[in-house]
Amino acid sequence: MKRSKQYISSIIVVVLIAVGSWLGVGENNAELTSSSSSLQANDTPRVISAYEKQQSGVWLQFPATVIKTLPDDNDGSRHQRFLIALDTPKNAQSLTLLVAHNIDLAKRVPLQKGDSLQLRGRYEWNKKGGVLHWTHHDPNKKMTGGWIEHNGQRYS
Repeated sequence: MKRSKQYISSIIVVVLIAVGSWLGVGENNAELTSSSSSLQANDTPRVISAYEKQQSGVWLQFPATVIKTLPDDNDGSRHQRFLIALDTPKNAQSLTLLVAHNIDLAKRVPLQKGDSLQLRGRYEWNKKGGVLHWTHHDPNKKMTGGWIEHNGQRYS
């Protein structure tokens, strides 16, 4: 009797996992709600894959280097803008992204060309490499949102 209860419990767990996978509960929800606080996370291969597949709306966390600071975008919500290069192995495809960091919702990041960063945000594809936005908290507190880490400080 005890064994059949364990067997039935195991089947229920497997069915729940299968239904959750079919509905997309695990993967997408984890991307939106995970705190992703580890500095070791590196979605660089996923960034390159999202670019190659022309995907948008993908939450990613990765290290990068500032290659150019740009003037702020002050139309509507104000955004600090800068270009980054992904930290990729020497033989890998190099890719640059525009970061649009909302400074109405998060503090400005004091950046200079050559600075190293760790970023979490939402990737949107374009022909030039893409844009990373949502590098700030969610003001509606429905998801974790993103952040930028620079010199040991998190800006979200």
